[in-house]
Amino acid sequence: MSSLGSPPVFRRPASRVRRATVGALVTSLAGSLLALAPATTAQAAPTLLSQGKTATASSTEGGAFSASAAVDGNLTGTRWASAWQDAQWIQVDLGSSATLSHAVLTWEAAYGKSYDIQASENGTDWRTVTTVSAGDGGTDDVTLSGTGRYIRMNGLTRATGYGFSLWEFQVFGTTGGTGPTLPGGGDLGPNVHVFDPASPGIQAKLDQVFQEQESAQFGSGRHAFLFKPGTYSGLNAQIGFYTQIAGLGLRPGDTTINGDVTVDAGWFNGNATQNFWRGAEGLTLNPVNGTDRWAVSQASSFRRMHVKGGLNLAPNGYGWASGGYIADSKIDGQIGNYSQQQWYTRESTIGGWSNSVWNQTFSGVEGAPATSFPEPRYTTLDTTPVSREKPYLYLDGNEYKVFAPAKRVNARGTSWANGAPQGESIPLSQFYVVKPGATAATINQALSQGLHLLFTPGVYHVDQTINVNRANTIVLGLGLATIIPDNGVTAMKVADVDGVRLAGFLIDAGPVNSPVLLELGPQNSSADHAANPTTVQDVYVRVGGAGAGKATTSVVVNSDDAIIDHTWVWRADHGEGVGWETNRADYGVRVNGDDVLATGLFVEHFNKYDVEWYGERGRTIFYQNEKAYDAPNQAAIQNGATKGYAAYRVDDSVNTHEAWGLGSYCNYNVDPNIRQDHGFKAPVKPGVKFHSLLVVSLGGMGHYNHVINDTGASTVPAGTSTVPSTVVSFP
Repeated sequence: MSSLGSPPVFRRPASRVRRATVGALVTSLAGSLLALAPATTAQAAPTLLSQGKTATASSTEGGAFSASAAVDGNLTGTRWASAWQDAQWIQVDLGSSATLSHAVLTWEAAYGKSYDIQASENGTDWRTVTTVSAGDGGTDDVTLSGTGRYIRMNGLTRATGYGFSLWEFQVFGTTGGTGPTLPGGGDLGPNVHVFDPASPGIQAKLDQVFQEQESAQFGSGRHAFLFKPGTYSGLNAQIGFYTQIAGLGLRPGDTTINGDVTVDAGWFNGNATQNFWRGAEGLTLNPVNGTDRWAVSQASSFRRMHVKGGLNLAPNGYGWASGGYIADSKIDGQIGNYSQQQWYTRESTIGGWSNSVWNQTFSGVEGAPATSFPEPRYTTLDTTPVSREKPYLYLDGNEYKVFAPAKRVNARGTSWANGAPQGESIPLSQFYVVKPGATAATINQALSQGLHLLFTPGVYHVDQTINVNRANTIVLGLGLATIIPDNGVTAMKVADVDGVRLAGFLIDAGPVNSPVLLELGPQNSSADHAANPTTVQDVYVRVGGAGAGKATTSVVVNSDDAIIDHTWVWRADHGEGVGWETNRADYGVRVNGDDVLATGLFVEHFNKYDVEWYGERGRTIFYQNEKAYDAPNQAAIQNGATKGYAAYRVDDSVNTHEAWGLGSYCNYNVDPNIRQDHGFKAPVKPGVKFHSLLVVSLGGMGHYNHVINDTGASTVPAGTSTVPSTVVSFP
């Protein structure tokens, strides 16, 4: 933000399973990344390692033929079947590295004529350990050697016109002896400040950290204030950059502050448009003067809060402010929006709302104003289609646990209104508590042991990708823990598995270009995760600002059914290492998965497309964007015959997509003569629908010719007035 403003699905009956002897070529792997050893070195008899483990595949023929059906132990009752084309794979995550013995593949009539068995320690770097070049179906028992955590049947050539189809894929070997086991749990480190009602000097500590963090927009300090259940009086917790305040109760009512949690903008002369990277969670507030002040902009979340009074979203003096996010909260009084340009509120209860400025969007909010776009600029959905609240740390007696809330469908109001929220509690002993100085190798070892991750406040450089490959893994950050990829690696990759939860951290691009910073699922992911989606919440991505950084694409979503719930993906427009080529980042978010939902999507300033959507049945509820301020001239953003790259583009191949409450703003301050043909681009099809769109020129610094495609008036007539051009619905 500126300081301104395919064939039919038909299968013939399965043939009887035949046992066959298959010639196998064992490939030499000298010098490979796998530590190969003769199978005779194992100290224990090989056991079946794959059954019931997480399995993924390049494709499935349909919902009844998922990858998991090949590792469920049902030998001839359930099966995996691929799409009807060559080059398909199925892989299984053994949960930890194992010394491999053999694999048994029980083929259905549609078998593999040639295929490789491959192994990997990280799910990314694969090495072939066995090649079958003359398969004849039935049951193949092939010898393996070496070690690996991930084992893949990489089908090369089909024997029939159908796909590859396995009743069962069984991997045998032994585990253990791969190094010292990392402990779970432990203390939370020096930058987590834990208080109880009897703690001395609470206000002094709050003030000390605020003085350090008030204007430290690109500093290295990271802090979390955690309040044990109880009542605290006389506090004013002023929250600066990279600071989190949270209650340690299971519900907000467990921890009460008779006082305020305040964000203001005195450090920036009353301008709140740069009040980024902070958060408040899990508290009940009784504001001293009846109204709490929370004057923030992007990357600042307000979750599971109960304010027994009003909430003012503007800075003192009602200067500019640029958007934020409230979820799963109750505000008894009115929310004073005042100068806030845009805001998204999800599944909450509020006493009222004032003013609209440009774009105020609500879903599942009791007390929200009705849709009245374009004036007032309110867009309201009665419910949120699918949601799952952010995981959080809490105290169960004297034991730290992480609560993982349950998925909700068509939700309205808070998750805690009728008592304890639904979900699962996980002891901290099942988490690797990551502290500054931890290496990527250690972090990946912890993941391979089956531990979750809790990043304590700090800055973490990683020289290899953090690979989250186990279903239901939680990666939770405290105090805006920050991950910086070195040498152009991808900071984090998530396998195409169920129920991974990423929450509460920042990824900051390094000076060597990364092709991607965060990847959800490998390319061509196809598993169905509707029952248990991966969620990304309060995960922010930054390119530049704290120093020169580069990334071709910041976030790539390949997995189906993912939920992106509040993220700010930002190519910096100010700070250090900022320039058209200095912090080059062509694409912000690219969605390839189907049935992906974004709730609270903020993406700004990318050199080309900010958001590109290729998956079917995607949905976005609230989108905020600014085009890159620093484009040097019209030619720099020319997109073939089109002037400028759309802020949000749905690919022409997409048949179904829907979005509500979208805004794009331009502030071409290097060349104010730049024209942007449109803010949004989408195919004109019955299943592609947009509601409540706007574009606006900030002070006349560049203009839009249309809102979406060739629809919507130009902003040129508005001149420097910052009056938006709106489209109520499209097409």
